[in-house]
Amino acid sequence: MDRPGPSDITRLLHAWAEGDQQALERLMPIVYGELRDIAHRYMRRESPGHTLRTTALVHEAYLRLVAADTVLWQDRGHFFAVAAQIMRRILVDAARSRGREKRGDGTTVLQLNDALDALLERGGELIALDDALTSLARFDPRKVRIIEMRFFGGLSVEETATVLNISPQSVLRDWKLARAWLTREMSE
Repeated sequence: MDRPGPSDITRLLHAWAEGDQQALERLMPIVYGELRDIAHRYMRRESPGHTLRTTALVHEAYLRLVAADTVLWQDRGHFFAVAAQIMRRILVDAARSRGREKRGDGTTVLQLNDALDALLERGGELIALDDALTSLARFDPRKVRIIEMRFFGGLSVEETATVLNISPQSVLRDWKLARAWLTREMSE
């Protein structure tokens, strides 16, 4: 049997949104590997003693995705962007519940590199990043969505452009500006 493509995933997402529970049952085995990849990208940036594991993060995200039965899925990219956002929320909630230090109380200043790889090394930094993204969302939510999709969700420039219905050049411009804004915000 051929491996399902993006259009197959989109078709199953639309059927699921219309109430077809069998579509959900067929969809999850297809997208599970990509959900694990997204979770793995998050988890490799967590501190070594983190108690949440990749599989647990995927399963928690799955439960929240299934509970979001009113979402009108646009396509595969939209689904993975929402999944990445949900995983980010799960990890931020876990970091906050662990009582990690909050931004501004003597935490080490972060220096962001071009790939933003150093942002998520510890729970306190994840909280600081979440605070910065929340602040950015107040005046430019599209830039936050681009960060979520590209950095956290692993979507390409083209996939991000498709989900947001903008040009790839706009994605690249906003990506660059958002990274610069986050660098400045997090170094203060």
